[in-house]
Amino acid sequence: MSGSQDDPVLRGLEVEVDADLELIAASGVDEADPGPPAGWQFDPEEVQEEEVELRSLRGAIEALETDHGREPGSALSSG
Repeated sequence: MSGSQDDPVLRGLEVEVDADLELIAASGVDEADPGPPAGWQFDPEEVQEEEVELRSLRGAIEALETDHGREPGSALSSG
């Protein structure tokens, strides 16, 4: 866990994203042979796309947490 305790909205989003990523990992949808489509509960390609989106969102949360500790304008160059 990171510094999102300061922002309850970011913290809640972080918890939700992490939970969804854990569900995807536990689902086993990414197995090499998912079997015939009639037996799928979820389309493996859609699950993979959702995982990519969730990881991207997780990266954005981490970037916001990093920026949250900086003073406004500190990323701007002075010269």
